[in-house]
Amino acid sequence: MNAPCLNRKLVLEAPVRTADGAGGFVESWTALGELWADVTARSGRERAQAGTPVAAMSYKIVVRGAPMGSAQRPQPEQRFRDGDRVFVIHAVAERDPQGRYLTCFADEEVVA
Repeated sequence: MNAPCLNRKLVLEAPVRTADGAGGFVESWTALGELWADVTARSGRERAQAGTPVAAMSYKIVVRGAPMGSAQRPQPEQRFRDGDRVFVIHAVAERDPQGRYLTCFADEEVVA
């Protein structure tokens, strides 16, 4: 297995839900840290959301491994940010038996 080329710095973010006082909540995002990553496009599609075309691109994002429970270990429902670009994480798997790298499967959505 070849080592991935970790050449992009991404910010790992987690959702924070705060009560809005009316029985609901407001969601914001907090940065957990920066990770170097290898970002590879997988597939893309376009769909309509509320009558507006939305382009969705699927990515495989490889980062260094981190132990379970570590804030530096990505989890589903978290996201990566690269400037204005946002990659929502759907699944995370160990890339090798030693856990040196993690593969994150993520989507980026852009309103067309």
